[in-house]
Amino acid sequence: MQYKPKQGGVFVLSDVLYIVVPCYNEEEVLPETARRLRAKLETLIGKRKISPQSRIMFVNDGSKDGTWQLITRMHDESSLFSGVDLTRNRGHQNALLAGLMTAKDRADLTISMDADLQDDVDAVDAMVDQYYEGCDIVYGVRSSRKTDTLFKRYTAEGFYRLMNLLGANVVFNHADYRLMSRRALEGLAQFREVNLFLRGIVPLIGYRSGTVTYERAERFAGESKYPLKKMLAFALEGITSLSTRPIRYIVGLGFLIFAVSMVMLIYIVVRYLTGYTVAGWASVACSVWAIGGLILLSLGVIGEYIGKIYLETKGRPRFLIRSILEEDEDGKTD
Repeated sequence: MQYKPKQGGVFVLSDVLYIVVPCYNEEEVLPETARRLRAKLETLIGKRKISPQSRIMFVNDGSKDGTWQLITRMHDESSLFSGVDLTRNRGHQNALLAGLMTAKDRADLTISMDADLQDDVDAVDAMVDQYYEGCDIVYGVRSSRKTDTLFKRYTAEGFYRLMNLLGANVVFNHADYRLMSRRALEGLAQFREVNLFLRGIVPLIGYRSGTVTYERAERFAGESKYPLKKMLAFALEGITSLSTRPIRYIVGLGFLIFAVSMVMLIYIVVRYLTGYTVAGWASVACSVWAIGGLILLSLGVIGEYIGKIYLETKGRPRFLIRSILEEDEDGKTD
């Protein structure tokens, strides 16, 4: 940590900031991302808001293009760039966690963001300010969804509402653009589950938090890594990783169907005793299909939870790191 002057001649510590950026096949956008983040870091260092030991840490999540070669070249050209190379593709959440856990012992505060430049880099200033005001976690929250299509807007907002309804409490319109202090990262490190959903885990840490709103831009270059199919899978992952409420809903549904069946039983008996016996093959067929569908749905939900238990009991590592690019007292090392 470095000392920075404040008004009145009082000196306070300026902390080390690491910006953690997961990358998967981001060869097209990475040079511009690096340029903007470097300019932001240099500005903050010039204002003495952060230490000159601050870094931009790119995490290569098993990219198949030239992403890692670009990261290596940037590291060779400037000590502001650091890199983490995973042994294979582990998915966005695990790659992000790998970067955060690597930065935990090197930085006083970290900011995580995507490589596609949709997150507003200028919001970093407000996040750092809130950190110095005492916040351990600062969430980057979208102020609007003007850049989204109508379909994307309603499905995304529905996603957050559904998550909260099913017990996975998340910050509305917040993805993975956030600041976390070292203390918050140490708290995150105590969550050992293999099935990761950081948007839901981070609020569980419980330290003082704040929010910064920003306008989300269009992707600068390349293709989105989250089409609709992956977004649906991501939502299912989040719900089943953080809440058992779907199983409770199944129990409630079972009681409701049992109550309806008792009412129908009484109705059938009364009709029989009064001599009104009308063939009801259509209602029976509909009932069989409805009950059968509900049973299969219930088994699917329970199976999803059992599958997660299976993966958790194996205790497999969430990520493996092949190499880390960083600078020490003897120079740059790999």
